[in-house]
Order: sequence, then C-alpha cells, then structure tokens
Amino acid sequence: MRRDPSAPILWALMIGNLVIGTGVMVVPGTLNDISQSLGISVPQAGQLITAAAILMGLGAPLFAGLVAGWDRRRLLTGSLIWYGLLHAACALAPNYATLMPLRVLAVVSPAVFTPQAAACVGLLVPPEQRGRGITFVFLGWSVASVMGMPLAAWIGGAWGWRWAFGLVAVSAWLVSLWVWRAMPDGVRPAALSREAWGRTLSSAPLMMAVGVTLLSAFSQFTLFSYFAPYFAQTHGLNGAGLSLLFLWFGAFGLLGNVLVSRSIDRIGAPRAVLITLSLIALTLLLWPLGRASVWLQALVLVPWALGCFSANSAQQARLVHLSPALAPATVALNSSAMYSGQALGAALGGLMIAQGHMLSLHTVGLVVAATAIALSVWAGGVSRPAPAAQVAPPGPST
Repeated sequence: MRRDPSAPILWALMIGNLVIGTGVMVVPGTLNDISQSLGISVPQAGQLITAAAILMGLGAPLFAGLVAGWDRRRLLTGSLIWYGLLHAACALAPNYATLMPLRVLAVVSPAVFTPQAAACVGLLVPPEQRGRGITFVFLGWSVASVMGMPLAAWIGGAWGWRWAFGLVAVSAWLVSLWVWRAMPDGVRPAALSREAWGRTLSSAPLMMAVGVTLLSAFSQFTLFSYFAPYFAQTHGLNGAGLSLLFLWFGAFGLLGNVLVSRSIDRIGAPRAVLITLSLIALTLLLWPLGRASVWLQALVLVPWALGCFSANSAQQARLVHLSPALAPATVALNSSAMYSGQALGAALGGLMIAQGHMLSLHTVGLVVAATAIALSVWAGGVSRPAPAAQVAPPGPST
C-alpha cells in the first residue's frame, strides 16, 4: 500500500480515525475517575457513552445528506478542529451537567469523519483494492485501542480524566494539519438522491448487513463500556494495571485488523465478518473463567480483541462491495448502526449495574452476539448487489 500514490492520503485518514477512536473511547477508559471526580455513580457516568452514541448514531446518516456536496478536504479537516475544541471544553467542564452537552457536541465529529473517510476510499483506490483500503483506514480504531485508550486510562489514573481529554484535543488539532496537507482538493462523492436512499433502505441484503453491525456493537458495548469498573471490582485494577490490560486488548485488536486487512479480498468480506463475530462470541462464552486471575482474564480477552475492530472493518467492506454506487449511504448507515449499538449496549449495561448485575453483562452480550452471527449467515444467503439504476458511481469533482 505504501507504493500506491493514494498511500499518504490513506495514512492521514487512518491516523484521523486513530484520534477519533481515542476520543470515543476516552470515556470508557477514564470512567472510574470521571465517576469519582464528579461525585456521580458509574451508571450515571456511563450515560456519557450512551448520549454520545445516540448522537453519533442519528448523526451519521443525517450529516451524510447535509455534507453531500462539501469538499472532503475541508470537511474532514474541520471535523478534527471541532473535535479538538470540544474536547478542550470538556476538559474544563466544572460539573456533570456541563460535561454532558459538551460531550454530545464533541461527537458530531465521529458522526462525520469516520463514515466520510470510508466513503472517500472508493474515490482514491482502484476497485480491486477497495476492501483493503477501507480496512486500512479503519485500522485507526484498532490503533486507538492499542495506544489511545490505554494512554487515556493511564493519564486518567495518574493525573485525572481532564488531562486525558486534553490529550485528545491536542492530537485532533495536530492531525487536522496532516489531513489538510494530504487530502487533495475537489474530492466530492456524488450526492445521493431521495430515490437512491430509497433503494438503499429497501435493499434486504444491505439492511441485513447493517443490522449485523447494530447487533455486533450492542453485544460488545454491554460489557466493553464498563471494562474499567468491572476490572476494578473483579481484579482490583486501576491506573497502570488497567491501562496494561487495555494495551493487551488493543494489541490483539490491531493484529486482528491487520490480518483481516491482508486477507479480506481473498476470503471475502462475509466470511471475514463471520470469523470475527465468532471470535467475539467465544470470549463472551468463556468470560466467567477470567474471574479466577488477571492472567486468565487476559487470555480470555484475546479472541474478542482479534474480532472487535476487524469485524466492523469487514462490515464496511462488505457493504461497499454489495453496492459501490450506494457507498456514501451504506457507510453512513453502517456507522449509525455501530454507534446505535454502542448506545443500546451502554444503556443496558448501566441499567444492569444499577440493579447489581455487573457480573452478568457477558451473558446478555453472548446472546446478542449469537443473534448477530445468525443474521450475518442469513444475510450471506440472500446477498446480491443492490439495485443502483440511475445512481452515478461517486467520483471526484473539480
């Protein structure tokens, strides 16, 4: 990929997703400190995850329509600048009542950057490299789990959550300069008509694939949102110990995304999705074994980590392959499903914790993950390219 002329652009978009992913995961990584610092319960702190995910879920398809004609260089750069400004404001928030709306406003950027960066890939690489290009750009989320989330957890434990938010702010501003320098002018995916949106929403293969993303995120974030308090309760991990476990999880998450990126064009996106979802379900099935020791917990986490971020990368590639002409719509809907699943998972997990059922979070996650696998298999049986008549393939506009 480094020999390809589009490589510098893909690297900038990947690092942009690294910052976006770090900002999204900074709350789960510092949840304990936010709760203690602001004098609120863990479920109440978890509402920051739910509220942000709702905005991202609703915003991704909405913003896809609003920014359809915008130059992507300016759009992606501006979204990172906004991300930095709002994370800086969050770091200075005096209380929970102020932090909540600022956090919701901050995640406008993930609702814009992630789906629009993925949609740009179809304009920047040849069709035969599209799957690899998309998974490479989404590698940023895996790298965020390796570097961003553990670093945020460590900073939160050492100096407080406000410093972790400040790190995201500074990183967003620096990467906005990189994206501005790397992206060419005039990249504007063709705007989709109302008819095109109708074709997207009426396509059973596309909507079933989007449903897989929703269930996958739902299953994971029921527990993932509360890793910090869960590991504090079961293993007494805080600060450095918690960040090391996040680092372990993230390293295998990165490995899983690299493996999928290299193999997806050979094995096919549907098979890659099935493999990654099965790995997630395996960890949720074995989850109670991890309570015996931190070392067993680390081993149990490995399959989930391998499938966690690579599953969504494979889903993005799956949707683009089903209908390249409808990619701006399907990528936005897939991002919406991912964030909506996060909102559902975080909300349900918080409710269960409030009722004293933290140790049962994995059971709900397993049931939902199994449903996602069944739907993915069913979707594979009926998949065919979505009708795209009268929809021009997206192309750069100068």
